[in-house]
Amino acid sequence: MTGDAPSNPLASRLGYLLKHAYLQLTEASAHALAPFGIDGRELAILAVLATESPLSQLEAAGRLGVDRTTMVALVDALEGKGLVERHRSAQDRRKNTVQLTPAGQDRLRRAEHARQEMERQFLAPLSGSDADRLVRALRTLVITPKAAD
Repeated sequence: MTGDAPSNPLASRLGYLLKHAYLQLTEASAHALAPFGIDGRELAILAVLATESPLSQLEAAGRLGVDRTTMVALVDALEGKGLVERHRSAQDRRKNTVQLTPAGQDRLRRAEHARQEMERQFLAPLSGSDADRLVRALRTLVITPKAAD
């Protein structure tokens, strides 16, 4: 890679670059979301619940790729902050659905704006087309189903 400092033999390794980009993005995200009293995981839960409401805790956990126990703890924390409410499902009384409260909807809107601005600033060293291309490429790697061996 041209322009890399010769003293960093890892600067051409994909894993190294992805890890350090992730660490920088995580730090920027935590800073951007701190004024809203939530972290990136909690924001992701609010976003999922807002787009596909009402979801059961288990359905939301599946969308987010977290296990049931972790999801219960995350929903407990959001419920404690007054951002979500659990309700018994009208279709299946054994399930709890989770919905945003009005405060949760407002917090989502404001925190999502801060997240978008943080991402814009994070990607600012890239041209607009390079930033779009990076996001599309990562989406392809993460979302495209892998062929079975």
